[in-house]
Amino acid sequence: MSRMRFVEFLVGLFILIAIVAFVFLAFKVSGLTSYSSSDSYQITASFQNIGDLKVRAPVTIAGVSIGEITDIKLNPQTYEAIVTMQIKSAAKIPEDSTANIFTAGLIGSNYISITPGFSETILKNGQRLQRTNQAMILQNIIGQLLYSFKSGDSKKSDSTPTTTSVEGGLPQ
Repeated sequence: MSRMRFVEFLVGLFILIAIVAFVFLAFKVSGLTSYSSSDSYQITASFQNIGDLKVRAPVTIAGVSIGEITDIKLNPQTYEAIVTMQIKSAAKIPEDSTANIFTAGLIGSNYISITPGFSETILKNGQRLQRTNQAMILQNIIGQLLYSFKSGDSKKSDSTPTTTSVEGGLPQ
């Protein structure tokens, strides 16, 4: 009987460890774990259009994740989006860097990619990136492309010569 209790205890312990491992894995995969404030700093950037950018989206340099977006607000005076980013303290960003909003794949989620500048001055906690490029919205690009094709067709039809009929009809 004691052997049976020992086996039941091991099975219960195994299930408990498995549940803890799944919870830990779920937090890691979902991105709900955030960077602690002790080993990171915050910077902001203003964008005219952020597309579908969301809080907790990654911030990268050269494809390497260096932080995440912690807040997005609208500036009521300029109607620009103010994006706050939490950056790992190991990532030193020059003050003349450029923040770009890109899409992961053709229909993926948006993220910020920072192109480092050449300044010796590094951004500190609370400072702002001055150079930004707004998100390229796929629907807007397709609409502009279709409009340019349509306006190109109307110019063609205006410039085509009109034919006049020749007396006597067509030659046989």
